[in-house]
Amino acid sequence: MPSFDTVCEAKLVDVKHAVENTSKEIATRFDFKGTPAAIELKDKEVTLIGNADFQLSQIEDVLRNKLTKQSVDVRFLDKGEVQKMGGDKVKVVIKIRDGIETELAKKIQRLIKDSKLKVQAAIQDGKLRVTGKELDALQATQALIRKEIADMPLSFDNYRS
Repeated sequence: MPSFDTVCEAKLVDVKHAVENTSKEIATRFDFKGTPAAIELKDKEVTLIGNADFQLSQIEDVLRNKLTKQSVDVRFLDKGEVQKMGGDKVKVVIKIRDGIETELAKKIQRLIKDSKLKVQAAIQDGKLRVTGKELDALQATQALIRKEIADMPLSFDNYRS
């Protein structure tokens, strides 16, 4: 039976390149000279370190620009709260979304059921597998998901026919 998977995965290699380029730019920019401004990537979490909230927002702007140049959707970023560190340093942890959350998967599943398309949707390990007898129904399902769930960077892969 034809099927496809709906996923929410960033290309981590491109994210790593964007973080490295951001780090290089921070090291060479005049307004960051002599400050503890830094950026790190560990296990799908980007940590920004700076003197104040303003400096963190500057680093985040540079990161977003670099991610855009690497063709990574910035909707993958899930920004946390600003935390105080020792001295006058502050940091913020930005998580990179990986996989579809259970609530969103259930919402998409309900959306597909309510659409009366002749397809079935099953939640599997952060993915949503959609199966159906006709390719046209699968394509209509993809169009429906793209239209209704515009705030998440969803993509479709693992096509089987």
